[in-house]
Amino acid sequence: MIQKILGYGVVAGIIVGVPMIVTFAAFGGHMPLSYGMIIGYTTMLIALSTVFVAIKRYRDADLGGVIGFWKGFGLGLGISVVASVIYVLTWEGITAFTHMDFATGYANAMVEQQKAAGASAEVIARTSAEMEQFKIDYANPLYRLPMTFTEIFPVGVLVSVIAAALLRNRRFLAVRRA
Repeated sequence: MIQKILGYGVVAGIIVGVPMIVTFAAFGGHMPLSYGMIIGYTTMLIALSTVFVAIKRYRDADLGGVIGFWKGFGLGLGISVVASVIYVLTWEGITAFTHMDFATGYANAMVEQQKAAGASAEVIARTSAEMEQFKIDYANPLYRLPMTFTEIFPVGVLVSVIAAALLRNRRFLAVRRA
């Protein structure tokens, strides 16, 4: 099962990592936050569809068409961990290679969002202070790496739960044998 976790996890990591690299190259490292989130989470879902494929193939090819929820969920979690680690490494590579200051761009966007919404001076000042603290925290890899990991991993957990729940039913997308 370790081979399956590593194999499918690397495929999922590549599927999520390559579009991230291409997107940053296309936008010159200055992607609007709204587009970035839409593109990012869409590619995460596409990449983590490998969890569903892996559980189904494992159930049908290796286990004779039957898999328990926990075995399927464990396989999905393993794949999600590997894909998430590749996602984090890709993000770190992009930020190191492009010298992008994500924290400053994000902080500025959050303050501007408050101003555009007509927030009071007090709210804007509080947001500015919170964003200054965020920039300090984000500069620390012990803060940044787990934070980046938690962008994708919960999506992987959700996909794993759904796939394991659906595929534990042997009649769901059953293989038709001649």
